[in-house]
Amino acid sequence: MKKIMTCFSLLLLLAGCEEVFIEKNPTNDPVTNFDILWQELDKKYPFFEYKGINWDSIYRVYRPQIRQDMGREELFDVMAAMLNTLRDGHVNLRSEFNISKYENWFLDYPANIDKELLIRKYWGDYHITIPLINTIIQDVGYIYYGSFQVPISSQDLDYVFNRFKNTKGLIIDIRGNEGGNPANGFAILERIINERTFLYQNAFKSGPGRNEFEPFNQVYLDPDFEKIRFDKKIVVLTNRRCYSAANYFAAMCKAAGITLIGDQTGGGGGVPAGSELPNGFHVNYSSSVCLLPNGFNIEHGIPPDIAVSLKTEDVNAGIDTIIERALQEF
Repeated sequence: MKKIMTCFSLLLLLAGCEEVFIEKNPTNDPVTNFDILWQELDKKYPFFEYKGINWDSIYRVYRPQIRQDMGREELFDVMAAMLNTLRDGHVNLRSEFNISKYENWFLDYPANIDKELLIRKYWGDYHITIPLINTIIQDVGYIYYGSFQVPISSQDLDYVFNRFKNTKGLIIDIRGNEGGNPANGFAILERIINERTFLYQNAFKSGPGRNEFEPFNQVYLDPDFEKIRFDKKIVVLTNRRCYSAANYFAAMCKAAGITLIGDQTGGGGGVPAGSELPNGFHVNYSSSVCLLPNGFNIEHGIPPDIAVSLKTEDVNAGIDTIIERALQEF
């Protein structure tokens, strides 16, 4: 487990923090910066074919909008608009005055969660075992993990798993979790799985060709029997706002045979990488492809095993239909 975690974390660190320069001293003007940005994505973005994107056509649309006399903010806006054609929440452009964003991966879909309803109706006298909100609902343990950006400690998991040892099972609710450190997902799953489990496989770009990838690396996780474990039935609740590391967690749960209930996750299957342009703008982009053991590409999200929607009339009636359906599993 420790070896797998170390290698995986190193890959994320190198991919996310490395700054790549196309050449040593390129000309710093709008046309050159735009061309370098386009070329960087052309060589390193992994999803053109999967998403059916003609990047050459995109160039022909946006390159004519670039003028040598345009200001930094105008240049930024054109570059950001081009990047948004990739429909990828991991792709953004950063400057001293703005950060571009693509948010339609969740904005185009129903929320399928209402935090106020959870607090009023379901959480009761909940505990906050940072970062885990935990309670017991109808003799079933319940954890809400709202962000993988908040680290989870061994003591946190010891507490909640001890608290739930006499319950019927466990609901892990990651609705609204937009990601963070995937190591947190490994820390949870190693206390749940009972055997070495093939979780997913990923591959990074290996060359400038759009289909040039390294061989896929298979990622396995071993159970940890020395820590406090949870051996009863578990279900995981998801919605479209589960992204990046939360998407990975849902994928790993799917591979481990854990039931997903709710809506499809928002996606985000590529490990983020980044480069700095000559003018100081910094671009982030997905740099890898991730597949489930059966070959399913997780970039557009993980479908639930049991699809359930939370409608406005349900919220008004004080019912979280996704939690209620999850409780039927126990």
